[in-house]
Order: sequence, then structure tokens, then C-alpha cells
Amino acid sequence: MNKNRYLLCILLGGVLLYYGVPRLSPLADGMEGLFSISWLVFALLVMAGNLTALLYTPKKQKQATSKSTNKVQRRKRIQYYQ
Repeated sequence: MNKNRYLLCILLGGVLLYYGVPRLSPLADGMEGLFSISWLVFALLVMAGNLTALLYTPKKQKQATSKSTNKVQRRKRIQYYQ
């Protein structure tokens, strides 16, 4: 479920970049240029963070079941069906 969330965040960040980049002018003077550069840096940080989380999410491990617990469960099932 988390992988879906990370992928959704990456896609939404891409949409924001798609609409935002043509309207920003990082070469402008003053506060406009500073805002454009900071907006782009934060957007790229969001994309990089979600991509990192998506790629390095630990895989789920199967629970190790011992033979004795399997035998107990089989006995319970056999007793239940009899």
C-alpha cells in the first residue's frame, strides 16, 4: 500500500512540475528569481525522497513457521472435521 502512495506522490509531483516550470523564471532578479529557485529545489527534493522511498522499501518477509506449529494446526483441523 505504501508503494502506491509513493508512486502517487511522484506522479503528482511530476504534474506540479509540468505546470509550474513554464511559469517560473529562475533567472529573474529579486524575490521572483529566489522564489522560483526555491520552489524548484523543494519540488525536486519531494520527487527524490519519494523515489528513494519507493526503490528502497524493505520487502515483506514470510513468517517462519516451525514444524511443531504446523503439526498442532493439522491436529486441530483434523479434530474439527471429525
